[in-house]
Amino acid sequence: MKVKLIIISIILLLVMVFANGCIPVMEKLGLVNPTDEEQLSPEKGGPPDGLVKVLIGFKEKPGAAQQAMVKGVGGKIKYTYNLIPAIAASVPEVAIEALKKNPNVRYVEPDGQVFALEQTIPWGVDRIDADVVHASAPLYNKGTGVKVAIIDTGIDYTHPDLNDNYFGGYDFVNGNDDPMDDNGHGTHVAGIVAARDNDIGVVGVAPEANLYALKVLNEKGIGDFSNVIAAIQWCVDNGIQVTNNSYGSSGDPGDSLKDAFDNASGVLHVAAAGNSGNPPARGDNVGYPAVYNSVIAVAATDQNDERARWSSTGPAVELAAPGVGIYSTYIGGDYTTMGGTSMASPHVAGVAALVIAAAGGTSSDIRTQLQITADDLGDSSLYGYGLVDADEAAGVIGEIPDPPPAGGTMHVDSIDMSFDEAAAGPNKFYTAVATVTIVDNSEPTNQPVEGATVSGTWSGATNDSDSGVTDGTGQVSLKSDKVKNPSVGITFTFTVNDVRGGWTYVPLENVETSDSIEVP
Repeated sequence: MKVKLIIISIILLLVMVFANGCIPVMEKLGLVNPTDEEQLSPEKGGPPDGLVKVLIGFKEKPGAAQQAMVKGVGGKIKYTYNLIPAIAASVPEVAIEALKKNPNVRYVEPDGQVFALEQTIPWGVDRIDADVVHASAPLYNKGTGVKVAIIDTGIDYTHPDLNDNYFGGYDFVNGNDDPMDDNGHGTHVAGIVAARDNDIGVVGVAPEANLYALKVLNEKGIGDFSNVIAAIQWCVDNGIQVTNNSYGSSGDPGDSLKDAFDNASGVLHVAAAGNSGNPPARGDNVGYPAVYNSVIAVAATDQNDERARWSSTGPAVELAAPGVGIYSTYIGGDYTTMGGTSMASPHVAGVAALVIAAAGGTSSDIRTQLQITADDLGDSSLYGYGLVDADEAAGVIGEIPDPPPAGGTMHVDSIDMSFDEAAAGPNKFYTAVATVTIVDNSEPTNQPVEGATVSGTWSGATNDSDSGVTDGTGQVSLKSDKVKNPSVGITFTFTVNDVRGGWTYVPLENVETSDSIEVP
């Protein structure tokens, strides 16, 4: 008799659970977000008394049965994700082991916290040459229309330097459509990416990109893993092309956060490497999510292109960007100076927008372009591939003259080598310049050929490719990547690979095809 009563009670309990109805789908989020009283509403911030915030991963996409399981152990659901097979919930601590033993559950891990990454340390668009991209014909590239999500404390979308670029978003902290910044961190980051070129305040790296604010951090700059995962899913559902993630956690979040970034493969993710480095630059201390392979980890440099003493180090560092004393937008229509890898990351996100606007391509294509065009600064565990270079990455080519008339033949008459040398503090930066002259093969005198496209490669001190178009004198000057403090005697060599235009290139007629210059 007792067994029958127990079975009847279980059946009634399941009927009551299902009778509460399917949880409505929030179309804007592509998420299942509970709204009934017994569920955890995002605006409450923390779990009810006696409950622990967790992320529960399943072997299949969660639905009504998985939601009923969580509620059946006294849990309160915050999100049911589509991007990853998981539910964010608060459950009694005593129920965690039982959930872990369920054969349909992959993992139960804490819903940890992420924090805004900044330093109170008393410059960057000019250093990475983004202004060159804005001003160069024929593209005059300002990242127009590229969709960049600022996953942070929100954005002050009323700021006069940001309001024209703000295109919406969501507040995952308070569960509404108003991601107004009540901290300042997100607004500062947004200005570095896309403050307007409007004769006031500051100019961002991509001043005509479309900004989206996804608020996952509260007024204290603290937020949950679960909100970050929801924001990444929002990005996938809303066609975001680049995310900036200027927050981090030193503790391993487990599988759920990593799966979210990995599964959002069509989006280019850029993140702050972290501010956990030390002056001797020892150790592997890049934080999450920057450490993931699906995310670009960005270290911070100062005005001398030196690593900031607190910038995190390790093999996950992929790029470097200015991050010390960066002046940008702030809440209340104001401006302020901040520092941290939080400020370095949006420089890279902005350059990514410029590359997309210039050439399009997949997220993998854009990432490779950022890597191969970066200026080498040395130790890869400190700087990765090097300092992000906007004009190289976005392919600034300048005004294109008319092509030479068809019918003639041409060759390389000379290659003249020189150095552009710049000093910054104790360092010297060398850029080699190869001035190539193209002439026709007429007799008795060789006439300069205007409008010929010269392509070639650099070797020795640096390895990169360059191309340019000859002017009225038949000349084009091609620059190598910058090299910091090169050794005396090291060689910069430029080799012409091809010359194209309306005339036929005859390499056998070249007076010289390659030339070098040594560091004195």
